[in-house]
Amino acid sequence: MAIAPRMEMKQGQSLVMTPQLQQAIKILQFSSVELSEYIEQELERNPMLERVEDENSSDETSTDNNESSVSEISISEDSGDPNAEGSIDASYEDLYSDADMPAVEAIGSTIDWSKSGDGRHYDDLEGIENTLSCEISLHDHLEAQAALAFDNPQDKLIAAYLIDFVDDGGYLRADCEEAATNLGVSNEKIEEIVQILQGFDPVGICARNVEECLAAQLKEKDRFDPAMQKLVENLELLAKRDLRQLCNICEVDGEDMAQMISEIRALTPKPGAAFGNSVTSAIVPDVYVREAPNGMWVVELNTDTLPKILVNNAYCETVSRNARTEDEKSYITECQNDASWLVKSLDQRARTILKVAKEIVRRQDGFLTYGVSHLRPLVLKDVAQIIEMHESTVSRVTSNKYIATPRGTFELKYFFSTAINSSYGYESHSSEAVRHQIKSLIDDEKPIAPLSDDAIVDILKETGIDIARRTVAKYREAMRIPSSVQRRRAKLG
Repeated sequence: MAIAPRMEMKQGQSLVMTPQLQQAIKILQFSSVELSEYIEQELERNPMLERVEDENSSDETSTDNNESSVSEISISEDSGDPNAEGSIDASYEDLYSDADMPAVEAIGSTIDWSKSGDGRHYDDLEGIENTLSCEISLHDHLEAQAALAFDNPQDKLIAAYLIDFVDDGGYLRADCEEAATNLGVSNEKIEEIVQILQGFDPVGICARNVEECLAAQLKEKDRFDPAMQKLVENLELLAKRDLRQLCNICEVDGEDMAQMISEIRALTPKPGAAFGNSVTSAIVPDVYVREAPNGMWVVELNTDTLPKILVNNAYCETVSRNARTEDEKSYITECQNDASWLVKSLDQRARTILKVAKEIVRRQDGFLTYGVSHLRPLVLKDVAQIIEMHESTVSRVTSNKYIATPRGTFELKYFFSTAINSSYGYESHSSEAVRHQIKSLIDDEKPIAPLSDDAIVDILKETGIDIARRTVAKYREAMRIPSSVQRRRAKLG
């Protein structure tokens, strides 16, 4: 058989991430602030989009131009008995509709806009947020440490609540008594969590005042003796340069006092400043939860965070009639399609947030009623199965989205804890608990025979934890624990 070049035609299927699909994924994971900025950019870029300032202006637009369609989403859900299965029923209200715009008129119906034109579902895609990189913030730095420090979801949620009150300087600005009341726990429990947070890196973080911050750093240096303690307790005299009285209070001479002041000046009064100044904005909840007079939970979207935009069909038709070249017609069609897809994506985002929020409320009704002691274990898979979406979608929804409850405002992800499968089919183990167990095994190992990652896997499997070696390695590295070879050298060297 002769070998020669030839042309062949083959038919096949392949996954392609269209620009519209990328847009839907980005919109889904955006916070309300990021979404607002994105909409502003789209309004500048796409002449077919128009902003609706308020209901009056939108009514005027609809009256003056019967070919325009405004889509504003107002979605609420009302729960019955918070302990009952499926007690929350959805109701949707379309404030504006127009039969002349079939691409938008179905908003509020049962149409699923989660699929692109080529039939590909964005649930099946790897999160594009994984390709992004950004400088870690103080908040993220503390959250990462909290994930390793706390085993049970209750302590983890309390820690997350308090971390939200840490300012850029690293100081905890929360009212601990108010936090205890909101979360339904004792003041002693809040104080216990605060003490753990104050042991985080950098030293002095989460202090409630300058005295606590400096004391933590001095304790780390083993220099918090009685004389230094008295100096820290009387910083106002140091500010007044009343050295004579300070010497009397601390019971030291002038030379010792000069040395002590030098040590104080070497400390860092704002440990959080090492992470740079972050742009701080007020948290705007995406979802509200309130208790109705009949005792039912009402779950509703914050309509203030929902962009109010429309596709101006009249303008589209006018410029289409005046288009002369194929390039102009193509541009107009592209802008109109992009505008329609944006409105659909916004509707899908709102629906998905509401679905996830209502399931969280259904699962965590005990927390809303009685406090953090009734917080239930919850993983992404649990919610994903109920709302019939992929875990990656639930993960995107729960990041940077906030829910305002009678007990405070929380990020949706705070109600979740990841899990490790059980070897024997029992209840899954939280990843935080597994990390703690790995650390305990390494702390108790013999210096001459440190545990390898494979050995740790075998030990954990014997206790019913089914985990891969690479997962053990990932957790170990996250806790900044060297490999078994490095640990052996360090302990014997």
